[in-house]
Amino acid sequence: MFRSIAPKSLWGRTVLIVVIPIFLMQSVMTFVFFDRHWDRVTGALTRQTASEVAHVLELWTNPPLGLTRQSVEERARRDLQLYMRYAPGETIPDKDKLSFFSPPNKTLEKELSRAIEEPVWINTRGYRDEVEIRVQLEDGFLVFVTPRSQVSAQNGHLFVLWLIGTTGLLGYVAVVFMRNQVRSITRLAAAAEAFGKGEDMPDFRPAGAREVRQAGRAFLAMRARIRRYLHQRTEMLAGVSHDLRTPLTRMKLQLAMLPENEDREALTGDVAEMEQMLGAYLDFVRDSQEVDRELVDVKQLAAELAEEFARMDQRFDRRITPDLLVPASPLGLKRALSNLLSNGFRYAGKVYLYAERKDGMVEFAVEDDGPGIPEADRSRALQPFERLDPARSTAGTGLGLAIVQDIVRQHGGRLSLGTSEKHGGLRAQIRLPG
Repeated sequence: MFRSIAPKSLWGRTVLIVVIPIFLMQSVMTFVFFDRHWDRVTGALTRQTASEVAHVLELWTNPPLGLTRQSVEERARRDLQLYMRYAPGETIPDKDKLSFFSPPNKTLEKELSRAIEEPVWINTRGYRDEVEIRVQLEDGFLVFVTPRSQVSAQNGHLFVLWLIGTTGLLGYVAVVFMRNQVRSITRLAAAAEAFGKGEDMPDFRPAGAREVRQAGRAFLAMRARIRRYLHQRTEMLAGVSHDLRTPLTRMKLQLAMLPENEDREALTGDVAEMEQMLGAYLDFVRDSQEVDRELVDVKQLAAELAEEFARMDQRFDRRITPDLLVPASPLGLKRALSNLLSNGFRYAGKVYLYAERKDGMVEFAVEDDGPGIPEADRSRALQPFERLDPARSTAGTGLGLAIVQDIVRQHGGRLSLGTSEKHGGLRAQIRLPG
């Protein structure tokens, strides 16, 4: 149960770890203060007041020689700060249970019952700074009014204010300190996430505690190694492609000089397929690099694609939200959509392109009326060099959908495959931050 209500973030958990001990410490201090100091002081004051009331009551009901009731009242007022008034023929009210919710009331009532046999009624709500005590006699009741400070300690509010102030100050200092510590971890996480999406954070510098700085330096070293590896891989494959294109070009020239026959056509097809495979490999490597982004007009991009496919006598329907812009690499996004459209034309008769803004994302969908991809094979279809069997796959290399997914990931988006509800074939959906 605690896991379900515990904060999920490091910031929340850290604050909880700091605040709970402060709260517990202050709670213990409060308990000790009220149990040891407050109750002890209040008990001493109430016992003293009860003793004084009992003594004055005895003198007032049975005055010794030389004293009158009036002189007893004057001495009580002067020496004990007890103000007295006699109400003949009246009776005290019934005990108000509400008054017993106050600890000083309970203590005073208990001490008075020990010192005085007569019924007693206490009123602490009718006065701001005084306490009224009524003692029932045979022919009326006697009223004693004494300052509240004579009954209970009056510095409790100062302690409460001090407690709240120190708790707030300690909590504030702890929160500010922990925010500074967590900020460095948050920036490290943001840098790692940005790098994973193909973005860059050139201003990232390791900061914070020693362990956090160590993790930051390890991340920077890892990022440098990955970039170096990708650069070396690109250069290597580019060199291999250049080296292979030269003999392929010679083969094409030699084939062009041969007489036309079935063998020449077969060899020409093989050479063309090899050129296509080399191009796919280079596209896959090129699209693994970081991309420079700008605002792309999706409607204009779709028009350019339609024009290019029309030159190959391939036409697709498109429905694009007007004035739809997306931050992306124009060439990368165009290559991704072109691959999806080409894949659709390869295995279907009709292809459709949709684009709209939805839930803060720009959503592209390429749908067709072909055989589609079985659900069990969709995740495999996105892997590089995977060829699905039967026919549904990218020709030759198995890199078509893998290239699209790589481009989408570089843009911080997501590629998913499904079934088109409208047309029955494959639905390839791209969602990009927009």
